[in-house]
Amino acid sequence: MMRADLPGLTAFIAIAEQRSFSGAARVLGVSSSALSHSMRNLEARLEMRLFNRTTRSVSLTEAGEQLLNGVRPLMNDLANVVNEVTSARITPSGSIRISASESSIRPLIRHVVPDFVIRYPQIHIEFVVDSKLQDIVGDGFDAGIRLFDDVPLDMIAIRFGPDLRFAAVASPAYLERYPAPEVPQDLKAHRCIRFRFTSGGLFRWDFKHDEQSASLDVEGQVTMDNVNLMIDAALAGIGVAWVPIAQIADHLSDGRLIDLLPQWTPNYSGLCLYYPANRHPPIALRLFALAVREWSSRTETLVSSMDTGSH
Repeated sequence: MMRADLPGLTAFIAIAEQRSFSGAARVLGVSSSALSHSMRNLEARLEMRLFNRTTRSVSLTEAGEQLLNGVRPLMNDLANVVNEVTSARITPSGSIRISASESSIRPLIRHVVPDFVIRYPQIHIEFVVDSKLQDIVGDGFDAGIRLFDDVPLDMIAIRFGPDLRFAAVASPAYLERYPAPEVPQDLKAHRCIRFRFTSGGLFRWDFKHDEQSASLDVEGQVTMDNVNLMIDAALAGIGVAWVPIAQIADHLSDGRLIDLLPQWTPNYSGLCLYYPANRHPPIALRLFALAVREWSSRTETLVSSMDTGSH
């Protein structure tokens, strides 16, 4: 027998996300007293307490956490199905919430999003910048962007852009003060600009040359969580940065940055848009994924034709 109705579950999710009865009441457009009454009825029907309530805070019980993790994806799927049915008659609409690092979003901002928002004016895209490797399902995202090799096996992945190549770079001003390294291990004596993930871990510098490889946990006075700021720091002469070559190509060609160990540059798998394979994706996500796939295909075709013409 069904012990919870859709309005009750909708109210439960709103309270859990807002961590506040008054905040959820504002979102839902109802009174706090009506919301409290609804939750008391829901807890009575389920015969379990869903929230720990104090005069200042609201938090989920263990049972509440379990219910939220199970119900929220189902409610999202239900909303997506309803939206898809209605969108078949009208202009496609909906919202997409994507987790990604700042640097991985930029290619899509330049090459996919401009045409997409013009073509689908009723679709809203929210990019959430975070260097943490998110659990996109558990954290309420529709999709994510990360390196192809890091995508979980139960996801659909759409690759875009070339493989990534990293380089250790520094400015001429920095190299006037410190001798250029000849092998990766020499970086131990340099002032390196480190990258820290949101999860707390530091990004190791992995080098490869022929059959040789090196993985370093470098030292340095400055640590950042943003690649573009690391590039700015390297340009300012603060130290050596380990960054994607594609993001510093102009600085390298103009001599503002120097590739210190060009023969030791490793390749990483390219970026991809990914989303769960075992859930029905909303029409907004399907259309955005198609736009990414089409742009990636055009890019690969262009590169292939250029390579053929060069021979």
